[in-house]
Amino acid sequence: MLLDRLIAFFTSLKLTVVCLTLAMLLVFFGTLAQVDLGLYRVQTEFFRSFVIFWGPKGADWKIPVFPGGYLIGGILIINLVAAHFKRFGLSKSQIPTVLTHGGLILLLLGQLGTDMLSTESSMHLRVGETRNYSESDRLTELAVADVSDPAQEKVVTIPDSLLAQQATISHPELPFTIHVKRFLHNSKLSGKAEPGFEKSPATQGVSGRIWLKAEPNVTKMDSRNVPTAIIELQTPQGSLGSWLVSEYLNEPQPVTVGNRTFNLALRLRRYYKPFSLQLADFRHDVYPGTDIPKNFSSRVRLRHAGTGEDREVLIYMNNPLRYGGLTFYQASFDNDNKGSILQVVRNPSWLTPYFACLLVSAGLTIQFLSHLLNFLKKRKAA
Repeated sequence: MLLDRLIAFFTSLKLTVVCLTLAMLLVFFGTLAQVDLGLYRVQTEFFRSFVIFWGPKGADWKIPVFPGGYLIGGILIINLVAAHFKRFGLSKSQIPTVLTHGGLILLLLGQLGTDMLSTESSMHLRVGETRNYSESDRLTELAVADVSDPAQEKVVTIPDSLLAQQATISHPELPFTIHVKRFLHNSKLSGKAEPGFEKSPATQGVSGRIWLKAEPNVTKMDSRNVPTAIIELQTPQGSLGSWLVSEYLNEPQPVTVGNRTFNLALRLRRYYKPFSLQLADFRHDVYPGTDIPKNFSSRVRLRHAGTGEDREVLIYMNNPLRYGGLTFYQASFDNDNKGSILQVVRNPSWLTPYFACLLVSAGLTIQFLSHLLNFLKKRKAA
């Protein structure tokens, strides 16, 4: 029967060996691919995918060539669960096996949870500066801020993934629609005509003084894409013109619609917090008589209006601040020692690997002790 064949397939020890072999090959080829593709792209295409696709350089087509991390991990979970219920069951004598298998399954599910739920960003603070948001290291967004009311600023953000589709975007808070006429994943801007650059086709804002150039995507750890977009704002009465928005532009560009004023800016994606941090002091200590770093530390003031908290916290190497489901690490600093860069990590499943390791350790320990006791009993009886 088909059902019996499926059960035999998913409970097979051969399937376990095949999956583990494929996982090792995936890690091997993924490590090699980092040379050309970079870490972040390899993570997405190799480990956070069901199938790995390949195509000749410059071609518009790709074919599946290898199972991805999600497919291998998913089959392993099914194999573990199915094999356990078929061969071991839930008897008292199988408690060590249940704990070991449960820990392995929890470890795989925890990694999936980390991939799906975790975010990493940075908070750059100068001494005396206060911020209630962190910024992505690579992702960007188009921010449309309604600054008509000086007492309250309303911001509508559009992620770069939506801008890349070059579609027409509308929002109930905006009196106009945004038509993305062109989106460059990576670009360069210039204030004068240069070889390879084209004059900005935008008609409003800083368009008359900008030349732009499309650049190949970069994937190295120490570099990132800097996108640029040409957007047209359209109202029921007609077009308001087109604007060039880019991370290269330091100041937002104002747009007036009726009696309302909006600022347009393409910026790093922001993650706002219900609390704020103020950098009170940053210290870069070195060993006496040398330039060798000894310690980096940031003394920050944490304020949370919702809870009434107002306290100082010292963040230094191997001593992060854990607050509100976030972890703030001391990551870097400014060259003049007047600014600090905190890495902000949100990972709801961060405890999962610890519980998984405890379960596996408990299962293996109980299994070892049970065999040891049986051996000692038999030896004593002999």
